Amino acid sequence: MTGQDQFLEQFWDGILSREDIRIRRAFLALDAINQKIVQDHLVKMTGEEGWHPEQQKSAIAALKVIREINRE
Repeated sequence: MTGQDQFLEQFWDGILSREDIRIRRAFLALDAINQKIVQDHLVKMTGEEGWHPEQQKSAIAALKVIREINRE
């Protein structure tokens, strides 16, 4: 596994963990452009068909934390 693959795996594990601190840490590790890309992807996950219900729950939890970050 490459360093980038490992980063991506750890990043998505954090974002979809449903743990506020891990979501926050993963999201804040990104620059503003990538934060927007991730946020848009999570929104799609919550509304598109084809995602496992547990993935959708994780995306909803992540978006809740991200919205809190954006209000700070």
